[in-house]
Amino acid sequence: MHIATIIYTFFFGKFVGNDQSGNSYYQTRFKGKKEKRWVVYKGVVEATKIPALWHRWLHFTSNDLPKDNKKENFSWQKNHQPNFTGTSKLNNPAKTTKIKEKYQAWKP
Repeated sequence: MHIATIIYTFFFGKFVGNDQSGNSYYQTRFKGKKEKRWVVYKGVVEATKIPALWHRWLHFTSNDLPKDNKKENFSWQKNHQPNFTGTSKLNNPAKTTKIKEKYQAWKP
């Protein structure tokens, strides 16, 4: 985390909650012209680590804070996972499935 973010959070931040990943969410302590909201990530700074309910709150789509971190998902929802692009956890269906080729390459 950048030193300026630490100082700004110390002087102007009001802690509002944590998510299941350990990220901390803040808003401006003093009501002024424009309210600001921000997140302090736990570990690697990766925007895809923010769950949907906290994303709504961060971007002023909703003023309601998520009530609990252990929100029950619907049966069709999957648990939140960060973006694994560029890591060994990348999902690559081409390597995991065996597809029979229907055509043969042309050989002159």
